[in-house]
Amino acid sequence: MDNMTSTQAPATAGSGLLSRFVGVLLSPRQTFAGIVRRPKWLGMLVLLLVVSGGVNFAFMSTEVGQQAMLDEQVRRTESFGTQVNDEQYAAMERMLPYMKYITLGGTLLTLPVVMLAMAGIFFGVFAALGGDASFKQVFAVVTHSSAVSIIGQLFITPLNYVRESMSSATNLAVFFPMLDETSFLARLFGMVDLFLVWWVIVLAIGLAVLYRRKTGPIAAGLFTVYGLIALGFAAFMFMRSGS
Repeated sequence: MDNMTSTQAPATAGSGLLSRFVGVLLSPRQTFAGIVRRPKWLGMLVLLLVVSGGVNFAFMSTEVGQQAMLDEQVRRTESFGTQVNDEQYAAMERMLPYMKYITLGGTLLTLPVVMLAMAGIFFGVFAALGGDASFKQVFAVVTHSSAVSIIGQLFITPLNYVRESMSSATNLAVFFPMLDETSFLARLFGMVDLFLVWWVIVLAIGLAVLYRRKTGPIAAGLFTVYGLIALGFAAFMFMRSGS
């Protein structure tokens, strides 16, 4: 009886979209076993696009969201050591009513490309290491790992509305308000988001299940790449700011 339960569990976990979504969050290893055997990806990709696009569109349709976008544009410009003059500020304001459409279009266009690119990179790397998974399986793992991103969107966006801010409320910089936001440490901590860390862990589990490898080394590799990107971006922004 126990053997029957254990063999049927992955199939159950990988059947419906909702069960796969919840399973990736609560029991990723078991769920990814079912996903690998039946690599469906379209439903999760559509869900990601609908939620991400819808949430961003709704936020940018509000005065709070538009003002937050304007403040973020000014902050980013000034973070490069450039002051925004009145003419530039007025031009940014004129674009605000259209930002909801720009944001929606950008989301619908870029997310599938990013997912395909990531899947292609993982497929190539693991193929070079002797992996025998299909691209469809890799793409299914990558798209299902985005369940964490969906939860992040639904969690962070209402907080951003209350905070009247575009910056993530779950990055490490939030816990160090004493730091100058133009400092290297503040920029580095701002690149470390708790939902992004969670996503990396879930993705590592999915790839480990797919390629029948240990999760630890895969997670270490992904976090190393993440850390190098964060360090490089923080250093670049710090040097450009002239601090």
